[in-house]
Amino acid sequence: MLNKTRKGFTLIELLIVVVIIGILAAIAIPKFANTKEKAYLASMKSDLRNMATTQESYFADYQIYIAGTANNTAAGTSSVYGFVPSAGVTVTTAATGGTGWSATSGHSATTKTCAIFVGVGAVAPATVEAEPKCQ
Repeated sequence: MLNKTRKGFTLIELLIVVVIIGILAAIAIPKFANTKEKAYLASMKSDLRNMATTQESYFADYQIYIAGTANNTAAGTSSVYGFVPSAGVTVTTAATGGTGWSATSGHSATTKTCAIFVGVGAVAPATVEAEPKCQ
């Protein structure tokens, strides 16, 4: 009698493993699809908070708020009173002298925008003073 022992996996076993991995990937990918978008929005909100610090610092020195655009995109980098936003972000501020200011931010990789305001009328999508909000 011949004693043949084969080592390895059968084709069916390998196909079952591939199908299981495919099912797991199909479940996991949608969960992480929105992760980059959330990171871009967090970066824009963080830059608006940093712009608030810059505005209040400028106001403490000169008793007036500053207007301008700060960006850090592939097209170039510019700052407002030394503030340079995160990579890919553009922050635009508008000031009303010594009474208040507002700012909006955008990212080169998303169409969503964020805004913040202090001492002036609400700027969409922000509705609460000094709280950055995105749409």
